[in-house]
Amino acid sequence: MFSVFDLFKIGIGPSSSHTVGPMRAAHLFMSGLKEAGQLPRVARLRVTLFGSLAWTGKGHATDKAVVLGLAGELPETVDPDHADALVAQIAGRGALTLGGRDISFSPAEDIVFDRETTPPRHPNTLAFDAFDGAGALVATERWCSIGGGFVAREDAPVDLGAITTQVPYSFSNAVDLLRIGHDTGLTIAEIVRANEVALRPPVEVLAHVDRVIAIMMAAIDRGLQGEGLLPGTLKVPRRARALRKRLEADTSRNDLAPHEKMDWVSLFAMAVNEENAAGGRIVTAPTNGAAGVIPAVLRYYLEMCPGASHEGMRNFIFAATAIGGLFKTNASISGAEVGCQGEVGVASSMAAAGLATARGCTNQQVENAAEIAMEHHLGMTCDPVGGLVQIPCIERNAFGAIKAISAASLAKRGDGSHLVSLDQVISTMRQTGEDMNTKYKETSLGGLAANFVEC
Repeated sequence: MFSVFDLFKIGIGPSSSHTVGPMRAAHLFMSGLKEAGQLPRVARLRVTLFGSLAWTGKGHATDKAVVLGLAGELPETVDPDHADALVAQIAGRGALTLGGRDISFSPAEDIVFDRETTPPRHPNTLAFDAFDGAGALVATERWCSIGGGFVAREDAPVDLGAITTQVPYSFSNAVDLLRIGHDTGLTIAEIVRANEVALRPPVEVLAHVDRVIAIMMAAIDRGLQGEGLLPGTLKVPRRARALRKRLEADTSRNDLAPHEKMDWVSLFAMAVNEENAAGGRIVTAPTNGAAGVIPAVLRYYLEMCPGASHEGMRNFIFAATAIGGLFKTNASISGAEVGCQGEVGVASSMAAAGLATARGCTNQQVENAAEIAMEHHLGMTCDPVGGLVQIPCIERNAFGAIKAISAASLAKRGDGSHLVSLDQVISTMRQTGEDMNTKYKETSLGGLAANFVEC
């Protein structure tokens, strides 16, 4: 199982697998050199990106993330407003200053985008090489960015991130989760919360959940104010601010369409993903590419559902953690592994479960909501135009949020019984991802990306 600290990470845009993960891997490599006492021997560094990182790394700012990680920055603490200046400074000097000495590193020359070599274990693989002054190899490591900001050594025997410490309510599938709820009388949110406080002090758990909620809401608010063009060659304009003004104008004229609430939900999701595309502060939920879905549905609950409370928002996050953990354990949350069904699809499923929980649904209804939301994302490809997390990603988050709300509503009006289980849908998603052609899995070699002609 996976913790709320794993599935909801604080980071920066535009991608959890291509930005957050590589930054963590670079930081871990440099930390390892320091701990082993090898850093004083290092005179030059080289980083090689393979697979999806090579094909779409430029658009996803993988090179920027690697530089920041090597310089000692981490996704949760780096200042997004000064990150570009730091990268430019290092590029201009052609060196990193570490431990009071310069190490030769020119991003343009020493970050290699290898689009020819197929990595053996994972499509998001990067290699780090450190050399001494004579050109001899001091250390080499290969890391995999496995989605959602998780990283693992390529030679690691198991996936990193899973909880191995004993918790009171261990579960690995939805059947286990529902059985525990039936036997104990606990809700899904209460089960997750009990496991979390078995691992950390309750105040630390709630502080993280509250920070996640606060950063999500702040990302919406910043996105609603942002103007100008998003980074990259597509020159995509931010739309959230203008859309907000139009919706506010309709409200002031009392010209309210029946679907206006859903327009606001779409706006909330797009605002977050415009912030993500601009490299702003967001929460992986469970990935950056899908970072707008859960905040949008959470804001819908807070502003549009009678009886909404902060405790309800906390329960939303705990329940969403349970569902995200099931997908991470039994399938994937990586677009490079299973397509966008593993990103926006999983986020929609998590959001549906969270909203159903916050609105007082039974465990069976919560599981049903999660199942409905994913069932209607099966087969979704990951085909970012230009390798940027912009088209179709920004609007796709809006639709993921709307589907989550519809799924929670349908489940709430039922009794929780349904023919297709969440476990069956998760298994289907995994099988579909395995069968999906590689060009539809975050390479920008197929789908919409291949049929868009950039003028």
